[in-house]
Amino acid sequence: MRTPTTRALALALLPVLALSMAGCAKKGGGKDLPYVARDVGTLYSTAKQKLDQHQYKLAAALFDEVERQHPYSVWARRAQLMGAFSYYLNRDYTESISSAQRFLAVHPGNRDAPYAYYLIGLCYYEQISDVQRDQKITQQALDSLGELTRRYPNTKYAADARLKIDLVRDHLAGKEMEIGRFYETRGQWLSATLRFRTVVDQYQMTTHVPEALMRLTESYLALGVPEEAEKAAAVLGANYPGTDWYNHAYKLMQENQGKLKQAQVVAKPAS
Repeated sequence: MRTPTTRALALALLPVLALSMAGCAKKGGGKDLPYVARDVGTLYSTAKQKLDQHQYKLAAALFDEVERQHPYSVWARRAQLMGAFSYYLNRDYTESISSAQRFLAVHPGNRDAPYAYYLIGLCYYEQISDVQRDQKITQQALDSLGELTRRYPNTKYAADARLKIDLVRDHLAGKEMEIGRFYETRGQWLSATLRFRTVVDQYQMTTHVPEALMRLTESYLALGVPEEAEKAAAVLGANYPGTDWYNHAYKLMQENQGKLKQAQVVAKPAS
């Protein structure tokens, strides 16, 4: 789900690690010799240069080299996060997540920890596939973005994460709807009902709720419980009046008034 806006935001929110360190790096690190022992300033400066030149894979390798050759320097800490960012730009999300998680494991209280959490969330978010595929990555995106908002609710990263969480939840609801509709077409009404109920109960603020309520109306009627269908249609009418979904549900209930009256007679206690 990578978009130009998302990538631009990731760039804009990137901590000023590179700028602050590149300014004090030694000059003359222009040669690309990632496997040759070099001083930390030269390595970092070369890595930043490759990043600026959009050579993201090489930049990531050089930032990793900073960490490998100079593990106890302040540069190593900064290089970890810059390496994770370089991997992200190269769409090597597994390596990016690994680097960011390693940064958090070693420096959990660092001021740049919110950005590391944000980067992990972005990596999962941009791997989200269409609803016809497995949604494990989607759930991981939701979990990681949620972790960021819980730990650092007042940061600029959390503000963007909340917007993405809404989109992720809508995507997960869409998956439930797709499965529910599949069960409907096969006449497996109980299984369909469970999926539509999940959307209504767990994803109330998503765009799929009106359809889920209409599908519940259909499914309950097919299952022979018109009183439950009436409840679903009533909720739909109260919250989404005038929609095509409500109009369809209303029509269904009108067509099945006989079933509803019969159910009411059966339920009525004997006098």
